[in-house]
Amino acid sequence: MTLLQTHPRPASTNADAVHRTAADAMDAAGPQVWDDMTVEVALSVMAAARTDHLVVCDEDGQYTALVTRARLAAVRNGSAYTDRVRLRDIADGDGSFASPLTTVAEAEHAMRHRRLGALPVVDEYGNALGVLALSR
Repeated sequence: MTLLQTHPRPASTNADAVHRTAADAMDAAGPQVWDDMTVEVALSVMAAARTDHLVVCDEDGQYTALVTRARLAAVRNGSAYTDRVRLRDIADGDGSFASPLTTVAEAEHAMRHRRLGALPVVDEYGNALGVLALSR
């Protein structure tokens, strides 16, 4: 697995890769949804947007979680599931994210250590700016 590179860039030296930041390598944040959205609606949004994750925000528009298609499918297939389950009810509370100034090397290390397929990039005000993803 290596970090996705979203824009073509000239070949760089290893020193450049160490100093590249999350802001340099991130994808656009993609769909951002409210935490009161139901699991079914979130799955529909994912399907329409052709994405495997959604950035979840609270009522103030601040980043709270990143949910994946796999997580939503597991919740939906669980015995306690009802069509009233909201994203805020299933948030893992992990709270993992990277600052735009985090180096790509640091972000990749954190993602591998925590076994994350994607890591939101969040500014100092709590706004989701983008997402870093590991490619397979």
